[in-house]
Amino acid sequence: MSSLPTGPLYAQVESVLASEIASGSLKPGDRLPSEDELLARFNVSRITIRRAIQNLILRNLVEIHRGKGTFVAQPKITQELTELSGFVEDMENLGRKPTARLIEKKIVHADEIVARHLRLTKGERVVRIHRVRLADSVPISFDETYLPLEIGRKIVTNNLTVKPIFSLLERKYNIPLVEAEYKLEAVAAEANVASALDIKPGSPIFRIERTSYSTGSQPVDYERLSYRGDLIRFVTRLARKPSR
Repeated sequence: MSSLPTGPLYAQVESVLASEIASGSLKPGDRLPSEDELLARFNVSRITIRRAIQNLILRNLVEIHRGKGTFVAQPKITQELTELSGFVEDMENLGRKPTARLIEKKIVHADEIVARHLRLTKGERVVRIHRVRLADSVPISFDETYLPLEIGRKIVTNNLTVKPIFSLLERKYNIPLVEAEYKLEAVAAEANVASALDIKPGSPIFRIERTSYSTGSQPVDYERLSYRGDLIRFVTRLARKPSR
């Protein structure tokens, strides 16, 4: 039997396992010992083990993979929404290694939504780019990017698995990014997004619609970004208006 801290038995088991996760003895992706193995290790009841595991699930430290067992969860990435920045900048600031996988780049006709965001006429040709963005080799985001035709044709001549679009716009093509409009909502992952992110269809994701503007409030980039809800959280800081 393992030595346990004080407190209720379920909390003692929970504390030991949480400490092993925090110390790296149990790493993200590792399978936890089975219930029977934990029963033998801690010499407690099955209901105690199950309550301890349930608490670890509620703390987002472990997750159940149906038919496979309980695994240490990937730690959530905390991303601030305080300034206009790209995925590469965000991940590098968090000490993560960003990479990308290009799925598609093609010229399409703008639908009503894309045309409105880019201030074009419906049916005008635009460049659409689909990419999966990864942090430390783990799929985090599925990005659907639309660019005006002239700009987009330049962008797709570059290696988009390496070069961030924001960086290309500003540093290579001298198109400064001044501000952006964000819309964030929680949705269920469609089949194509789920496949790209290696999650089940219907899994919770954050959907961000972002329109980025250059000087003169000219829209140059419209994106639909789908972030895995199990791996990322967004935070911001709000200032209160002075009372009148």
